[in-house]
Amino acid sequence: MKSPATHRTLLDNRLLAVLPLADRERLRGQSDWVSLPFGQVLMEPGDSIKHVYFPNDSLVSLLTLVDGHHALEVGMVGREGMVGAGLGLGVNTTAVRALVQGGGTALRMRASNFRKEMQHCIALQRGVHLYLNILLMQVAQTAACNRFHAVESRLARWLLMTRDRVASDNFPLTQEFLGHMLGVRRAGVTEAAQALKLKKLVSYSRGVISIIDGPGLESAACSCYLPTGPPRPR
Repeated sequence: MKSPATHRTLLDNRLLAVLPLADRERLRGQSDWVSLPFGQVLMEPGDSIKHVYFPNDSLVSLLTLVDGHHALEVGMVGREGMVGAGLGLGVNTTAVRALVQGGGTALRMRASNFRKEMQHCIALQRGVHLYLNILLMQVAQTAACNRFHAVESRLARWLLMTRDRVASDNFPLTQEFLGHMLGVRRAGVTEAAQALKLKKLVSYSRGVISIIDGPGLESAACSCYLPTGPPRPR
């Protein structure tokens, strides 16, 4: 994990990176660099949004809760977007759990400052609204994927989506955690992971999964997978 200090002059978040320089620097001046450790919960359903987060090399899962204890991933946020984007539509509470899936760094901004910037910064408005549209499409696609596609192809898609957002072929991952992400029993995850391993697409050891054949994994993924691109304000 990179320390926040190493990111003082670096900005990997694509939503912010495409803003005009003056707007980008003003937002950075109102924000703090923070480290997000694996497993940290940033928000719970019903919480008031007190901060928004712009991940750099971290990854946050958006989970919906069922019956108070079952969790299913409906979306993920990495360097392409932000956590707490509902504020951009005037929504002050969150409907999902935001869980750090990949530890790293992020730019954190107070909700009150973000609201003010949304009122006055046209480029930020456009960027956030475009990102919200992209996130909505991701949530809808994930729902369809969970219903109609096999676990193995869904796992391949999920690993590729994670790789795109953390910019690494290696990341810590337990099968229990992955079962929550995909909404399947651990046995189903084990079977799917073994199938990808036998095809020499991934390796798995000591809680770390590695993609060893990216193009092959893309071929194994379902049609729901699309490489992540930066949102570009018009």
